Amino acid sequence: QVQLVESGGGLVQAGGSLRLSCAASGRTFSSYAMGWFRQAPGKEREFVAAINWSGGSTYYADSVKGRFAISRDNAKNTVYLQMNSLKPEDTAVYYCAADRSRVQLHTTHREYDHWGQGTQVTVSS
Repeated sequence: QVQLVESGGGLVQAGGSLRLSCAASGRTFSSYAMGWFRQAPGKEREFVAAINWSGGSTYYADSVKGRFAISRDNAKNTVYLQMNSLKPEDTAVYYCAADRSRVQLHTTHREYDHWGQGTQVTVSS
């Protein structure tokens, strides 16, 4: 079982940056691939980025490619999402999730086994 806690959200102006963190409990963090998703009001939860167990492979949604970067530190049981050049359309609750597949990078939320409670990111224009 993995418990996930996100932090780092907040209010930022368009063009600014934020770094989200997701701290995982338990000693099996490196057994999981990790993902970030987001959900805006009235919209479905959408994939943002994913990273495999070692950090050697990543995948991004087209909407964030070149602006966001996912990384992980297995020694600290933490996954990060560095968000640069933020746009108002990036406004959403951001969730991290753990996927038991470890290697394969999934983009659908149904493939993920554990979820955090989310952190709000608001980008003003």
